[in-house]
Amino acid sequence: MASALGVDAVGFVFVPGARQVNAAQVARITPHLSGVEKVGVFPALDAAEIVAAVEESGLDAVQLHGGVSLALLRELQESFEGTVKLIQVVHWVMEDASANADVLARQLRGIAEGGNAERVLVDSKVGAALGGTGVTFDWEASRGVLAEAATGLKLIVAGGLRPENVGDAIRRLEPWGVDVASGVELSPRRKDPEKVANFIRRAREAF
Repeated sequence: MASALGVDAVGFVFVPGARQVNAAQVARITPHLSGVEKVGVFPALDAAEIVAAVEESGLDAVQLHGGVSLALLRELQESFEGTVKLIQVVHWVMEDASANADVLARQLRGIAEGGNAERVLVDSKVGAALGGTGVTFDWEASRGVLAEAATGLKLIVAGGLRPENVGDAIRRLEPWGVDVASGVELSPRRKDPEKVANFIRRAREAF
């Protein structure tokens, strides 16, 4: 459905939680997706585990959650030899906004200097939840640090995006891409075709 509506990429969540899938399930889906990037969303596992899941699933990209490990990024880049794109997730911590700018800047500069992940995804972190919270981070407060420290990286904005606000996020932060999950759901884990279509339309208009 998402592919037919014109998304550029679909994500398969390997992180434990309500949306979690496994490699065998994903391997039954990916052969039917053409012209769409297939992304696996992984916790910071051992590199060999991630590589095995990617190969079994037929994925094009890996999105890493659970903290920034430059060593893991380097190991994955060497294992994939550039055939699989790497996306590193960083977080704007909702409960500690005062420290966010410095922490985020250090992480982004480290990723850029390492040269192993060309994309970073910025999401909101609420409590222990590392994604899928449906909460936006502070776009205005983060705008400066993202513009400065993410130089050379392809910025993807996530966290609380919906058809109603995705255009505003794009205009404020000027990202390379946007990511959505709960914001286009009819009910938990069930996507709403109308919301997906509206999200795509409004995002493309804003870009």
